[in-house]
Amino acid sequence: MPEQKLSLPNVTLAAMTSVDLYGTIRALEYSMRGIEFGDVVLITHRKPLSLPKSIRYSHTSKLDNIDKFNYKMMYELGDHIHTDYALIVHADGFVVHPESWQDAFLDYDYIGSPWPLPQNDYAYRDAKGEIVRVGNSVSIRSKRLMEFPREAGLKWEKMPGDDNYNEDTLICCKYKNVFEDAGMRFAPIEVAKYFGHEHMIPEIMDVEAPFLFHKWRGRNEKYPRFINPWTVRWQKCKDLIRPLLFWRRFSR
Repeated sequence: MPEQKLSLPNVTLAAMTSVDLYGTIRALEYSMRGIEFGDVVLITHRKPLSLPKSIRYSHTSKLDNIDKFNYKMMYELGDHIHTDYALIVHADGFVVHPESWQDAFLDYDYIGSPWPLPQNDYAYRDAKGEIVRVGNSVSIRSKRLMEFPREAGLKWEKMPGDDNYNEDTLICCKYKNVFEDAGMRFAPIEVAKYFGHEHMIPEIMDVEAPFLFHKWRGRNEKYPRFINPWTVRWQKCKDLIRPLLFWRRFSR
């Protein structure tokens, strides 16, 4: 008999993007292996013709720069989620070991992959100056956490010493204490190391099979990469045509 699927009826598998839709759809499908989610949604600006029926389309305006992505992830993500939690994946970060799921992951309002210790006096720190060891955009977030930034009127501003609006550091560092004061919990590194791996830091090395990963670095290099075959064919065509154009230009 086939192995029974893990059932997560209160979790939505979700991705938000306007780039690499092919890879993102494949990442969603790969994450569904062995898991029955309450819902699966792709949040993007136009419904792809290739979108499987198993994945719901939810509309947002085009995310044509990283700041728009970060803003919508922080203030609008909850509008697209109809369950108690959302598992956020990307084309370069998704579920690879469904058998490594732990119900303890849902004990928290935010759980991501462990972060390294900072190499300066401002990164990976909350408003009190305490070092934060867990974050990452590939994560599980509770519905109340997703809705809180807009409800609480949290300001959209850059982190100290950072020239970017990174929504995960805004949530997990800058405003972490505000979320905690409202009763929300962030997973400790002792639990997060079983959830996901991004940075190859000493604290995760005793865990061979994390539930998910983000970025192909170190041991994560072994996980799948989903490359659009049409992109590969187009690149081959360009590689064939380029020498002809070069020859024509200099033969005049």
